[in-house]
Amino acid sequence: MAQEKNSYEKIYEVVRQIPKGCVATYGQVAALAGNCRWARVVGYALHVNPDPEGIPCYRVVNREGRLSDAFAFGGVNRQKLLLEEEGVTVHENHVDLSTFQWKKSVF
Repeated sequence: MAQEKNSYEKIYEVVRQIPKGCVATYGQVAALAGNCRWARVVGYALHVNPDPEGIPCYRVVNREGRLSDAFAFGGVNRQKLLLEEEGVTVHENHVDLSTFQWKKSVF
């Protein structure tokens, strides 16, 4: 259980760094948190986000730029609204990663 908390904290630390107007993928967050196999763990961590105001989980999308149908804090429409308020264009619940993906790399 301590390992799980530690991995969640690493994930939250990365998500806090995603700039306004940008998105990151679950896999990108996982890699930046230290384990490229944690993409699913990222989803679990964000679903139980203890601080939605301070940890902007709405900035995380899937590898295709799709919004989450299961966004824990108000559903896909809420995630879309929050992204659009930051200037991210959302078309049919999809974000163009070539335009809006956070450019931070693992290397």
